[in-house]
Amino acid sequence: MYADADIPTEIQRALTSFLDIQQERLAAIGPELTEQVQAARDATSGGKRLRPSFCYWGFRAAGGDPDLPILKAAASLEMLHVSALVHDDVMDSSDVRRGAPAAHRRFEALQRAWSEASGKGGDPVGFGIGAAILLGDLCLIWADEMMHTSGFDAAALASASKFFDAVRVEVTAGQYLDLVAQASGEADMDRALRVLRYKSATYTVERPLHIGAALGGGGQHLVDSLSAYGLPLGEAFQLRDDLLGVFGDPTVTGKPAGDDLREGKRTVLTAYAVEHASEVQLTEFDRLFGRADLDDDEIQLLREILQDSRAVQACENLITERTEDALDALERSPIDDETSRKALADLAIAATSRHV
Repeated sequence: MYADADIPTEIQRALTSFLDIQQERLAAIGPELTEQVQAARDATSGGKRLRPSFCYWGFRAAGGDPDLPILKAAASLEMLHVSALVHDDVMDSSDVRRGAPAAHRRFEALQRAWSEASGKGGDPVGFGIGAAILLGDLCLIWADEMMHTSGFDAAALASASKFFDAVRVEVTAGQYLDLVAQASGEADMDRALRVLRYKSATYTVERPLHIGAALGGGGQHLVDSLSAYGLPLGEAFQLRDDLLGVFGDPTVTGKPAGDDLREGKRTVLTAYAVEHASEVQLTEFDRLFGRADLDDDEIQLLREILQDSRAVQACENLITERTEDALDALERSPIDDETSRKALADLAIAATSRHV
C-alpha cells in the first residue's frame, strides 16, 4: 500500500517498469530501436501527471480499492498524453518540450550526427519528423497495452473501455479542429471553444475521471457528476495553459515564451482579441500573428494588444467562473469519501493556478 502523496512516484514506477519490458521486446527486433525507447523514457519522465491523478481520484471517488492496480491503468493516460504531445509538436514545428528538444528535433539531431560521423548525406528534418511520428504511434499503442494489461478483471476493463476509446477519438478530433483553425487563418470563437473542449477539457479531466470511476465500479450518477466537475475544470485548465503559452515563464512552462504567437495558435484568447481589438490593433495583430521569425519586441507588441483588448482579462474571468462551476459541482456530487473530495478540490486549484 502506498500513500496518496506518492501517486506521481508510483506513476513513474509503472511507466519505467512497462518501458523496461518494451525495451527487451524491441531489442529482439534490432538495437536501433533503443533510441525510440529512450525517447519514450525521457518524454514520460516529467510533467504534472494531471491525467493519471484525475483517473486515480475518479477511481477512489467510486469507492475503488487502492490495492487494485489502478496506478498502472492510470499511467496509461500519461503514455497517451506523450503520444499526443509528440504528434502535436510535429504539427506545430515546435522546437522545445518540457525544457528539452521536442522529439522530432531530437531525432533530427541524431541523424545529423550520423551523417557527420559517416561523411554521408541524408535528410535530418525528414528523418526527425518520421521518427517522431512513429514514436507517437508507439506511445499510442503502448497506452492501450498498459490499460489492458493493468491487472483489472475483464468486466472492469470493459466498463472503462468505452471511455478510453472516447478520449482517444475526442483528442484526435480536437487536434484536427485545431489544425483547421490554424489553416483557415480565421478567428472563430465557436471553433476555438470546441477545440478547447475536445482537445483539452475532455481529454485532461473529464475522461480520465470517467475511466477511473468505471474501473472502480461507479454508476451513471457518479459519471454524470464527474462530468459536471470535469468539463468546466478542463476548460479552465486549457484557458490557463493558453495564457501561459503567451505570458508564461519558460523556466516553468518548459517552452519559449511567445511560441503560441509564433505558431499562430487560434485560441479563445486570440479569438476574443480579434473580436474586440481596435482597427489599428487588428492591423498590427494580423501583420505579426503567426510569423515564425517574431522578435522579442514584436511578441511584446502582440501581448499588449491581447491585454489592451481585454482578452487576457476575459480569459481570467472565464477561468474563475469555470473553476467555481467545477467546485460547486463537486460540492453537489454523490462522492462519500472525503479524502477523494478534498483531493479533487485541490487538483482544481493546482490545474488552474497561474504557475502550472
